[in-house]
Amino acid sequence: MTDTLESVHETTDSFRDEPDAWQAPDPREDGYVALRSYGAIGDGRTVALVARDGQIDWLPMPSLFTDPVFSGIVDSRTGGRVELRPVDDDFTVQRAYVPGTNVLRTRFRTSTGIVEVTDALITGVAGRLPWSELARRVDGLRGRVEMRWAVVPGNSFGTHPIRRVDTPHGPVLRAADINLALVGFEHGRTDPTEPGHGDEADGPLEFRGSFTTSPGSRSLLCLCGVDDEPLHLPDPRVVDQGVDRTIENWETWSTEFSWDGPWAKAVHRSALALKLLIFSPTGAIAAAATTALPENFTGDKNWDYRFAWVRDLAYTVNALLRFGLREETHGAVSWMLKALKANGREMHIFLRLDGSVPDGTHETGSEGWRGIGPVYKGNPAGEQLQLGVFADILAVMSQYAEGGNILDESTADLLAGFADAACRRWQEKDSGMWELPEEQHYVSSKMGCWQAITSALELAEQGQMHPDPDDLEHWKANRDLIVEWIDEHGWSEERGAYLMYPGSDAIDASVLLHAPSGFDRGERMSRTIDALRDELGAGPLLFRYSDVAEEEGTFVACAFWLAGALACVGRVDEAVELMDQLVEQSNDLGLFTEMISADDGQFLGNMPQGLSHLALVNAAITIDEMRRARGEDVDDASDDRADEASREQ
Repeated sequence: MTDTLESVHETTDSFRDEPDAWQAPDPREDGYVALRSYGAIGDGRTVALVARDGQIDWLPMPSLFTDPVFSGIVDSRTGGRVELRPVDDDFTVQRAYVPGTNVLRTRFRTSTGIVEVTDALITGVAGRLPWSELARRVDGLRGRVEMRWAVVPGNSFGTHPIRRVDTPHGPVLRAADINLALVGFEHGRTDPTEPGHGDEADGPLEFRGSFTTSPGSRSLLCLCGVDDEPLHLPDPRVVDQGVDRTIENWETWSTEFSWDGPWAKAVHRSALALKLLIFSPTGAIAAAATTALPENFTGDKNWDYRFAWVRDLAYTVNALLRFGLREETHGAVSWMLKALKANGREMHIFLRLDGSVPDGTHETGSEGWRGIGPVYKGNPAGEQLQLGVFADILAVMSQYAEGGNILDESTADLLAGFADAACRRWQEKDSGMWELPEEQHYVSSKMGCWQAITSALELAEQGQMHPDPDDLEHWKANRDLIVEWIDEHGWSEERGAYLMYPGSDAIDASVLLHAPSGFDRGERMSRTIDALRDELGAGPLLFRYSDVAEEEGTFVACAFWLAGALACVGRVDEAVELMDQLVEQSNDLGLFTEMISADDGQFLGNMPQGLSHLALVNAAITIDEMRRARGEDVDDASDDRADEASREQ
């Protein structure tokens, strides 16, 4: 084999051999790296976060909601990790997703050579595997590079110590009902090293080893995990083939993805990030893949997002509908409706990924990313009243029906009950979209009830719901009453903006959602946009509401909502300019967390964050639709971006 980069892996032509294309890995401070350092891979059941230096610091196995035995991202000492890197610490890195996939390739360059690592959570011939299978394939490209690896499980989330169990087929590491096994090969030889273990008195049991690459060599490590079931020990040669199959599976999915609008590269990557968060065993969609990554640098705002929020799921379904993705759309809608019916036919803020109701919030023993704790399992928002959720489910079901789908009778009855609840409860105080402990008459919640009732009326007009005439008139009357209430109590001429709630001078970015909803696309919304940018803006980014800048970073989704709202009020050129700036705020792999520090651009909050990527996608869709509705072509710059992204994909 010729010893050149160009001769190996034609699909990775996005890698460049110029000196400026290589970067030093992010430095670790007490074992932690910046959150921008992470890429995400997944298999439809769980998600791993891979740092630029090749270390996996987050991987619940086998499922996303499993107590993770690899959680070094929130506890570098006891959380656990999967290492793979050159022995020589003086190395530089390039990395990129295989185009159209959630498979990550990282190249390491040392003074002696170059290697390429392909990281994948393996998918099967017919979809996800029944077990969890992490594959790390190492190909030698140039020279000789000595590599070291380690699999170090941790126990910062649980009470069960890691144990080593020797079986007839090799050692297994066990934490309660979670079982882990390692297989692999080096240069054609199975079992590259005999898995060993550390000093049990000083730390958890582990697998560890090293090997040396050469041009054309291939080595593979595969970590398998199950929970309370027998452990399948795969043939590493089959796993090697599975890496290529996983790439093909993702590429096949991407061919079904339809988007010919601007910002194609960012939109496609966001769609792939959202696909990572779909929990395929049920169809639920997780809000994010992690727990307790902090929203600020002082702590106490560290929550678990590994649940299915009705709000986020509704926004995701909206995006999937626009992209022509039928299976995920129906799966998510069906799961949400069945889960709500199974839990008393009442509205819930979020549910577990298996459809059950969460069991509260529990503090773990983890210290937190960079010592910023505490680290929680669970989220306290589940018991709150959030009136906007009625809008989320009714609006998405209206769009689902408009897409040519038919509601069953039980679902129609459920949705009619939610419309009745919106009519009955819109005058109550609630915790608002931001899950605040102080209940108020949040204006965006009233707008949400207006949207819920409006969507129910649309479903009735479509013939998908059949309310009694009296009920229909009741819905219409309450819709109009909400408009009157907001006109009287929610708008401040003095502030030139919609208020966060009556009697307050605070303003709230969540009202931006109600430009696309149709509540207001006129002067008042336009003036509110200006007030929000003036008071809550930080460059292109935006804080959530007044006086929150001291508590947390800017909220990524809010900035994209602002871009979409600008388009809705006719300020499309400003929307395009803002979007151009916002898509550049991602990390080098196109991923977003929940928040970004206004001071230094550091990522904050859980990742990959579904709401951030949803906001990007829906802003791009809204801007494109507004331009097309006005008979305008997407500008030349956006055309260039779309063409460039298509080539990269």
